[in-house]
Amino acid sequence: MKATITSVPDRIMKRARSAGRGGVFTPSDFLDVAGRAAVDQALSRLVKNGALRRLTRGLYDYPKVHPKLGQLSPTPDDIAQALARETGSQVQIAGARAANALGLTTQMPAKNTYLTNGPSRRVVLGKRVVDLRHASPKHLIAPGSPAGTVVQALRHVGPLRATDVAQVAAHHLSASDKKTLAASAIQAPAWMRPTLASIASTDWSEAMDKGAVQPDRRSSFGT
Repeated sequence: MKATITSVPDRIMKRARSAGRGGVFTPSDFLDVAGRAAVDQALSRLVKNGALRRLTRGLYDYPKVHPKLGQLSPTPDDIAQALARETGSQVQIAGARAANALGLTTQMPAKNTYLTNGPSRRVVLGKRVVDLRHASPKHLIAPGSPAGTVVQALRHVGPLRATDVAQVAAHHLSASDKKTLAASAIQAPAWMRPTLASIASTDWSEAMDKGAVQPDRRSSFGT
């Protein structure tokens, strides 16, 4: 009995379905399926028949569908991760997005900033902006981890709110996260190190005694 030969579009859709609705992809995610020209052709065909959606040049998703709202936009994190996979780089949420992820702010920023050790790139989808900024190693501390999110949140809010960051992060980070933070703190600017050391050395019960606020637990690259 001959084995069934599956077409390139079918193989791409099988992978997209296995990732689930909301998944974001670039052609490089499918180069193990076929060559670039065949992948590009298959993606074009899948977009035309409505199976996938083209977000912008070289970026596609398998959108979630709301019964009343229709196709939903992908999350900024999923977009950033897809772009990072394409270049084999790492990304870390930064700026107001990092502060929001820890629950230090309630407003969701329209511009989602990520630091990366890969190339800079900006994706604009309607009113939403996903901005990847190339950063030097000294600015990209513990990338893609909860510890890295804490560092970026502290950098964003500044020394006047360092105590707020310490309270929330001490309650939020696991023991493993705190070890990562302790090992990485030396890379941070001098003004940040005492706060990061305090977070790394505070256990869960101490954080509860200090009345730490329960942070927002939405996706933020590992948090």
